[in-house]
Amino acid sequence: MLEKALLIGFYKSNKEKIEQELSLQELHRLADTAGVDVYEVSLLELREIDPATFMGKGKVERIADSIKENAIDVVIFDHDLSPTQYQNLEENFQCKVMDRTGLILDIFASRARSGEGKIQVELAQLDYLLPRLSGKGSSMSQLGGGIGTRGPGETRLELDRRKAKTRYGQLKEKLKKIKNSRNLHRGRRERIPMPVVALVGYTNAGKSTLLNHLTKAHVLAEDKLFATLDPTARRLKLPSGRECLMIDTVGFIEKLPHALVEAFRATFEESLYANLLIHIVDTSHPHFERQIHVVQDVLKQFNLDKKHVVTVYNKIDQVEEPLRFEGELTISALSGLGFEKLLEVIDEGLSVGSKRVHLLIPHNDGHALSEIYQTSRILNREDRNDGTYLEVDVNEKNDHKYRGYQV
Repeated sequence: MLEKALLIGFYKSNKEKIEQELSLQELHRLADTAGVDVYEVSLLELREIDPATFMGKGKVERIADSIKENAIDVVIFDHDLSPTQYQNLEENFQCKVMDRTGLILDIFASRARSGEGKIQVELAQLDYLLPRLSGKGSSMSQLGGGIGTRGPGETRLELDRRKAKTRYGQLKEKLKKIKNSRNLHRGRRERIPMPVVALVGYTNAGKSTLLNHLTKAHVLAEDKLFATLDPTARRLKLPSGRECLMIDTVGFIEKLPHALVEAFRATFEESLYANLLIHIVDTSHPHFERQIHVVQDVLKQFNLDKKHVVTVYNKIDQVEEPLRFEGELTISALSGLGFEKLLEVIDEGLSVGSKRVHLLIPHNDGHALSEIYQTSRILNREDRNDGTYLEVDVNEKNDHKYRGYQV
């Protein structure tokens, strides 16, 4: 049986009220993704935040009565709660209390599949949960299962409090080893540098669906927030004949918890080495412009805003006014609409900053010819008596390798 949840948001002004209504809609989707039954969504006016309970005594009492009357299992706030507020509210409500950050962390804990992803989530949960456990003692054991107990889990952390710092250090060390291993693999890959394209965007924008359709990757793609967390890389052949490595990254979301931003910095290091970023936008979402700004802000946090970025408007087949996007690069990741143009744009985008050269490859050097086709954009080819003449756009990393063939 699903846990029954009450969602609560607060606003100070009419302008904030509109913003908070949108945020609560997203919180509802997050709660659905986490697997709880949303019984009620409450939007309340709040002029001043109480440092002890976030809201005034009267509101606390009214909500506590409603919780008891409707047998609510968990109250989820659309605002970050301090450890003191968290503990006081649980005592007043006599049920589980979570905030937006805790809910997102719980979803991540349930969906991380790779060893690295699980370590990153557990580190973020340790950062988040430990300050909220002080003074709770044996009451933790009453929480039982459900959301808020996945990943390391609050109960387990309470029992292992003295070992938590040791565990944190161990996780950091494991993550460091994974990072070193990734750098080693990247170094090997760069010996024959293949262009890298990273898919970025708001959660549920359709990145995994696009990767699946283009590369037959078979990545989990659901109509849920954070359907996939672990980055997936697949080869993609472009119209020019060269290949690129396409990477699917975890989706962004508004109010992305700082702990997760830090924890997943290692994951986004792959994007730092990307030659091109494809920003996937869900045009069917009523507030997609807002989501675009969220993604742009997160890219800045990861120092990715200086990269060459191509914006692609997805789910165009679900839009009532497609003319609104006339002149933009529009696709449907589900049906394949617009893929021909998209592949051309990716091919062109990977040539930004490349060097145009003329090469003559001897007939007996098939390995070099094959490698050039894999890594470079072929603009012209002539088969001559003394070899194969090529006009190509060569990545700067590869330029030195082919200087002996330049004419």
